[in-house]
Amino acid sequence: MGPGFIVRILAAVACVIAIAWIALWYFIPAPPHEITMAVGVKDGPFEHLALRYRERLARHHVKLNIRFTKSSADSIKFLRDSKSGLDAVFSIGGVTNSSESPGLVSLGRIAYSPIWILYRGPETIDNLSQLMGKRLSLGPSTAHAKILAAYGVNAENTTLLTRSAPAAEKMLRDGAVDAISISQQVTNPNILGVLHDPSFRLVNVAQAEALTQLFPSLSRLTLSQGVIDLKKNIPASDINLISLTDVVLVRADLHPEIIYLLAQTMKQEHGRAGIFQRVGEFPTQTDPEFPMAEEAVDYYKNGPSFLQRYLPFWMINYAKRIAAILIAAVAVVIPVFTYAPRLYAWLVNARLLRLYRRLRLVNARLKSELTAEQIAALQGDLDDIDHAASVLPMRHSDLFFSLLMHIDMTRTRLAARAAALQQLGSAA
Repeated sequence: MGPGFIVRILAAVACVIAIAWIALWYFIPAPPHEITMAVGVKDGPFEHLALRYRERLARHHVKLNIRFTKSSADSIKFLRDSKSGLDAVFSIGGVTNSSESPGLVSLGRIAYSPIWILYRGPETIDNLSQLMGKRLSLGPSTAHAKILAAYGVNAENTTLLTRSAPAAEKMLRDGAVDAISISQQVTNPNILGVLHDPSFRLVNVAQAEALTQLFPSLSRLTLSQGVIDLKKNIPASDINLISLTDVVLVRADLHPEIIYLLAQTMKQEHGRAGIFQRVGEFPTQTDPEFPMAEEAVDYYKNGPSFLQRYLPFWMINYAKRIAAILIAAVAVVIPVFTYAPRLYAWLVNARLLRLYRRLRLVNARLKSELTAEQIAALQGDLDDIDHAASVLPMRHSDLFFSLLMHIDMTRTRLAARAAALQQLGSAA
């Protein structure tokens, strides 16, 4: 095992280390330090929610960039585009689904977003078919139009407009429309303001349960008497509502650690009780329209992992890489310790056999007539073989001592041939 063999071993080790390093960067990439999230219109409810997310994410040294769009539909359209730079969106349910928007996964529903169907005037509306022929403003979710279509209310017999909640409320106040259908959380200041305004009337959806059976993405809620204002008894009686749910959607290729961090943020932000929800009801572990991200479901079911429990977020990825290296090292070291002695012995024996082959050539030459110069050359070859044998390890092996014995025997024969040749020269 000369210097060339050692160089080859070192080169192989260097290649293994380089491959392992590249593999770790590929299979366990570091999470990004910032992500971008679409929140719909500026000053909308999702913007205020994103600001709370930003504060929580900043504690883990992850920056949240906020991007505004015209609607949830636009947000999802941009999220589908891998070149848009978007990583996640807040959206109202019912805008799209996994068949229409492949490549997106849900981190769970985060809150009820009731559909508030409001109108003004003396007429009591308790069946949505009564809206036929009126001027209506609908929210951006397609669920509003689908629900009305189930009652026969469509663009052919009714004036249907699409407006954001603040614009729709203004149009209703100004008499530009007869009724509006908007979807917002009950805690939204706009909704609280409308519910306190006696000039607005809220439709009590008598067939709410039937609608949830026809449209699985909907939920049935009850706005209990007095829950908005006990003193003023708002509302004056229980009101049946149908509700969408708000959702956080991300690209399926978003880094798993970021998904874990978002799931943790969502659980902290939305896990409390509210007017319509129980403690721990949100975020949900299922989604009626999109597949759930496995990392989010794992977090909701089992809580933070061992590393998340005891390490800062930025250290988790490094810890995973170190663990991967240790596991790989164990997987390599154990076989090495098992087979290395055998390989070592095989290499030494292979070297001894090569020296034996050289010794056999010297012995074969001794069977022919030789000159003094040829005998001297063979003696030089024999010295080289003896020197090569003397630097071999494992000198205690039987093969090694057998080689030394045969080298001595060959040296004796060479000496005898040289002495005989010298005697012949003297006699001549």
